[in-house]
Amino acid sequence: MADGQEETNNMKMHPSILRVIEQKKAIRAKLSAIKHKIGVYSAKGGVGKTTVAVNMAYALNGMGYKVGLLDADIDTPNITLFLGMEGMWDQHYPLKPAEKNGVKVISTAMFVDDARKPIIWRGPMIGKMVLEFLDSTEWGTLDYLILDLPPGSSDAPLSIIQLLDLDGFVLVTTPQHIAAINTIRSGMMAKRLGVSLLGVIENMSEGDAKGAREVAESLQCELLGSIALDRKFAELSDKGMVPVLEDSRIREEFISIVKKIGG
Repeated sequence: MADGQEETNNMKMHPSILRVIEQKKAIRAKLSAIKHKIGVYSAKGGVGKTTVAVNMAYALNGMGYKVGLLDADIDTPNITLFLGMEGMWDQHYPLKPAEKNGVKVISTAMFVDDARKPIIWRGPMIGKMVLEFLDSTEWGTLDYLILDLPPGSSDAPLSIIQLLDLDGFVLVTTPQHIAAINTIRSGMMAKRLGVSLLGVIENMSEGDAKGAREVAESLQCELLGSIALDRKFAELSDKGMVPVLEDSRIREEFISIVKKIGG
């Protein structure tokens, strides 16, 4: 398209649309040194998105990749708890991720003085914080940026889909039918907004991956694997220890999964 024609078309757009286009261009330039950006997502809470995001990140890092981990669950951040990270971090701009066992990490929990305090924000503030994490964070050069998304289909997931060129979503479900139905909703939203589905993982699996199979068949996406229901997994996570760094069986489960998405 000729420059003059593009300018004419832009003049017809609503200013808010133009603003989003400009933000997306700026973020694309800002994150140009990151090769792959993958969202971990489900509309259903409690299925273990953070568990999957954290262990995917460390499985990739253990394979030699440079990895960042973004906690996009803005008002209920948990990644720092899973990693045993305490205390507040430097709040000056540009924001700088903390590094934990070789993975770069950022979360709103790093900017409050007590992880137990609620973060009570309306949608516009949540969207603004997502924008800050994308536009004002110095990630440097990464092979993968893993984004732990909140449940639902509102502000934070929409902002990320709108502003970021994702490689795609990894969906997470559990064996329960209701979890599968809500995960299917997540995948349908992603498809409608033009985001690829890299596949689905069943967490807390009892062996047959029936929930993940239901999701995969409905959305016509790949079944990436299942994470066995395991008390040790939960115990390690509760202690702020990363299971893939502590248990060889769990590590192999996640290595098998990340290899299917390009790791």
